[in-house]
Amino acid sequence: MGPYFSGIVAMTKFIPPTLEQHLCFSLYSTSLKMTQLYKPLLAPLNLTYPQYLVMVVLWQEQGLGVKDVAQRLQQDSGSITPLIKRLEAQGLISRSRDSRDERNVLLELTAAGEAMRRAGVKVSEAIADGCAIRPAEFERMMADLSKLNKKLT
Repeated sequence: MGPYFSGIVAMTKFIPPTLEQHLCFSLYSTSLKMTQLYKPLLAPLNLTYPQYLVMVVLWQEQGLGVKDVAQRLQQDSGSITPLIKRLEAQGLISRSRDSRDERNVLLELTAAGEAMRRAGVKVSEAIADGCAIRPAEFERMMADLSKLNKKLT
């Protein structure tokens, strides 16, 4: 039995962990708060948080296929296709068939999507300020979350 349950299990009786002792709840509630922190910052850009994540991937590397973007976001391509269609309708990205493999749809930023990059940097800066954590704390937290994510895969 791992350290997660230390102090939770009595010799004769199982005592369920409290809500605050559930790692899943801590991650869930923190995720909700992070999404709420993003909401007013993304509203002027007319982006939802999931759309913003697609843009972040494309600001990092253009010309990716839908499957590649989905993989980086740890989603299936069916989940991100509606996001991509809305971003295309907003004039932020364009879709084209890969000439080497017609089944693959490639994504590129439009001029408007590229111009939004600067606003994306300001969003990231505002989030960093809103979290109010030191760089060392940030790095440790990211490493711990990455480790947990890999273990859950």
